[in-house]
Amino acid sequence: MENIFQRKNVKFFIIAILYILVVIWIGNYWFLIGLGVIYDLYVSGKVNWTFWKRSDGKNSAFIEWLDALIFAVIAVTLINIFLFQNYKIPTGSMEKSLLIGDRLFVSKLAYGPRMPNTPIGFPFTQNTLPLTKRNSWSNLIILPYKHLAGLGKVKNNDPVVFNFPAGDTVVVEDQVTPYYEIVRSTARSMKERENYLKNAIKTDDYYLRMARKEVWAKNSVIYRPVDRRDNYVKRCVGIPGDTITILSGDLYVNGKLVPENQTQQTDYIVQTNGNTINPKAFERLRISRADQIMLSGSAYLLPLTRTNVEVISKFSNVTRVTPMIEKSREFSPQIFPHNSSIKWNQDNYGPLWIPSKGSVVKLDTGNLCLYERIINVYEHNKLRVDGNIIYINDIPANSYIFKMNYYWMMGDNRHKSADSRYWGFVPEDHIIGKPVFIWLSTDKELSGLKKIRFDRMFRKAS
Repeated sequence: MENIFQRKNVKFFIIAILYILVVIWIGNYWFLIGLGVIYDLYVSGKVNWTFWKRSDGKNSAFIEWLDALIFAVIAVTLINIFLFQNYKIPTGSMEKSLLIGDRLFVSKLAYGPRMPNTPIGFPFTQNTLPLTKRNSWSNLIILPYKHLAGLGKVKNNDPVVFNFPAGDTVVVEDQVTPYYEIVRSTARSMKERENYLKNAIKTDDYYLRMARKEVWAKNSVIYRPVDRRDNYVKRCVGIPGDTITILSGDLYVNGKLVPENQTQQTDYIVQTNGNTINPKAFERLRISRADQIMLSGSAYLLPLTRTNVEVISKFSNVTRVTPMIEKSREFSPQIFPHNSSIKWNQDNYGPLWIPSKGSVVKLDTGNLCLYERIINVYEHNKLRVDGNIIYINDIPANSYIFKMNYYWMMGDNRHKSADSRYWGFVPEDHIIGKPVFIWLSTDKELSGLKKIRFDRMFRKAS
């Protein structure tokens, strides 16, 4: 009886119970084989699991450092997969809610962690090896999507970190611009050139095919699995089943106006009487130098919150502050679904229904452009159109049942955010986690201690 309560046995039972609970959470019972390893580590000691270390005597400093490094890599990797991850804000798409230079604590437990699609890869890299353009992961093992239970679900107005949906295909020479936009812009240039030369204009599909061939011929194009696509952070403004509409820059969800966040920004033209605005005033309003565009000696283009508009409007040298809102029914080719028959732009959009798992949509050649990427790419069906007939997996179809939930993400910096308005829906298997708080924030335009935004440290990310 005494042997049962020996310290090593108690440790084994505690670790084994915790391990079994994790295996149940993951749902893959093959991992129960690991109980044998745990038993040997804590009880039998038959196998030398740290073969790089001497078991009889003192190890060198290098071996001790190597041992600590291996443990740290494994521990941090498991923490990043299952618990939380560090994320740095690279662009101003969420200003003034989240600023460039903010470092976020992103909870994986908030919505439930995902098991990696590509478990073999260089530690702590997203998709590219440091100092090179080579992939940081191996395609030797690619696992199917598996989402573990979390503490909650994505809700309207949540800031969310996710993999960039349109980042499945990447032009290595231009990784900033999405591949699909490179193809579309190349197709538009081809069509404009034909028009300029007064040649016969062909169909948009023809120019897209020619553009795709040209992009592949002139560049290195690679594919990235879901978990290796770039990480984005936006605000979820639409959840599965919602209908979103944007009218003159105002967002409506299910017909109800969504109040602006206090930190939400829109581009404005600020007209002065000819005198420039004091740079110190921009500093006080936290309008970065990169955002201050001088249109003429008496006009600025500035991204402003409602509060900033009220303040700037009272400046003695400011004569007018006007929002830059695109007109209704004005087609913007960069805007999803990139179809000239649907005349939407960033300020006037929709109504658009967001698919939910198990829901059915009626399909025709008029609305197929809204859902074809979901059907073909995200849910892996063979899709083709012959005249007015839609074929899904070679079967004529006039409806479709969705296999996943989808979300609509927008940046708080409305006119400087490449978001769902540009590339469409975010599938549930792309969701990474929820920003919880800012643990560090730095301003690249300043130096020394001034570079650190102490007032933002350990603030809630909202």
